[in-house]
Amino acid sequence: MSDKTTTRGRPRSFDRSAALEAAMRVFWQKGFTAASMNDLCAAMEIGSPSLYAAFGSKEQLYAEAIRHYGAMGIPKLSHALESAPTAKLGIEAFLRLSARSLSCPEHPLGCMVVLSAVPSEGIASLADQVLEARQGSLQLLEARLQRGIREGELPKTTKVKALARFFVTVQQGMSIQARDGASAKELDAVASAAMRAWPAD
Repeated sequence: MSDKTTTRGRPRSFDRSAALEAAMRVFWQKGFTAASMNDLCAAMEIGSPSLYAAFGSKEQLYAEAIRHYGAMGIPKLSHALESAPTAKLGIEAFLRLSARSLSCPEHPLGCMVVLSAVPSEGIASLADQVLEARQGSLQLLEARLQRGIREGELPKTTKVKALARFFVTVQQGMSIQARDGASAKELDAVASAAMRAWPAD
């Protein structure tokens, strides 16, 4: 039997990782609701049967795209925070890295998670996943501030939750500004201004 006969009728193969990356960018740019199946299939260069076979549904594809996005960005932000010698320098590095990455023209502007809007009706699990992803940055900042207290950099009376929420609010605002066209230089200036709110020694 020839190779042509044995391969007849098989679905066109595709690179699943590349397809997921393409889908992530569509969701990142358009959001869950506005991203149509036609948009996704065109970007992924596959038909809808292959999409459903590989990912299950639009909802499952989005959930995987959110996880993929987090796996790309969280380690870099975590390293910026943890590798700095002090909590202050770590959070400054976190904000400056965010300024560069949020405005990078090589991918959709802003943060996919911050800009994400998932209707909770019928797909509450997706809304919960987005909320959990947003809280990830807050937890990273709280942990770094707690470490700063343990190492004597910050007083034990430091209001860790409020301070962490302030800086994550700045970062999330930077995401919206980036989507609206703010440059890396402009966002870096925001980071500089935010650091002036650091508790006095």
